[in-house]
Amino acid sequence: MVVQARNRSIDIGVCTFRRPELADTLRSLAAMEMPEGFDVSVIVADNDDTPSAQALVAALSQELALPVRYRHAPARNISVARNACLDASEADFLAFIDDDETASARWLVELVATAEDSGAAAVLGPVRALYRPDAPEWMRQGDFHSTLPVWVRGEIRTGYTCNVLLRMRSDSLRGRRFSLARGQTGGEDTELFDQMVKAGGRIAFAQEAWVDEVVPRSRAAFDWLGRRRFRVGQTHGHLLGSNARGIGLIKHVGLAAVKAAYCFAAALPVVASPVRRNRSVLRGIMHVGVVSGLVGVRELRLYGQTSSGEGGKRAA
Repeated sequence: MVVQARNRSIDIGVCTFRRPELADTLRSLAAMEMPEGFDVSVIVADNDDTPSAQALVAALSQELALPVRYRHAPARNISVARNACLDASEADFLAFIDDDETASARWLVELVATAEDSGAAAVLGPVRALYRPDAPEWMRQGDFHSTLPVWVRGEIRTGYTCNVLLRMRSDSLRGRRFSLARGQTGGEDTELFDQMVKAGGRIAFAQEAWVDEVVPRSRAAFDWLGRRRFRVGQTHGHLLGSNARGIGLIKHVGLAAVKAAYCFAAALPVVASPVRRNRSVLRGIMHVGVVSGLVGVRELRLYGQTSSGEGGKRAA
């Protein structure tokens, strides 16, 4: 008698907060190519105070040829929603995609292929920003909103949850949860991946595992980018300074301050080029955020507000 091998399983976590675009996200997941040998299902974690997305998810679950489970995870704290996905999943892998993104046709196939080839605990994919026609020209030319991993000496040392696949049986991820303290400031994913890597987990990159994200008008502005870069710097500063004391801390602060000054100075010769100028200034703002984080300044609260433009957004 031939015993058929059991399929492995993948859950896809989608954290949402008052976003009608969630319907497009779920439809894109149902339409994509599925990896062979895997059973795939979706967990929607609704972060609103009331279960505002429940009716939409229930209607779509009847329409789509993909199992969809709904979880109400109130608190306006994205970590609560992300942890609800972790708690609800018993799958071999758990992927995350944002509720304002759409998956490309081979998104999950590419993530799984890289996970199988690399054996990594986490696999990141790229997020491609799609700009509205009224977005500033410099922003579209410089593509300031797309997301790619940061490589440090040939390694990826931290990650993001807007496009990732997690190997849930990995020792470096076992029992790990997102920080509730960072659930409204952002940086909860940066912290989790930083801890995962320090525990021996590796992060790989699947360059063809694209998801697309339309940049809303509320985010197509320099001030939003500046606040976000500053908060990213704060998170990095807090993590960098968590084990630094005395002279070591002073060195970190001094280096970050010098980097900030260099970036601001580098913007002066290219002041006539908006793309180069703004890129340099934003990098300087990030390093100012690092200084802020190192000296213990409380992180900016970017999420959990009543604005319709926030949603279950990535925070790193």
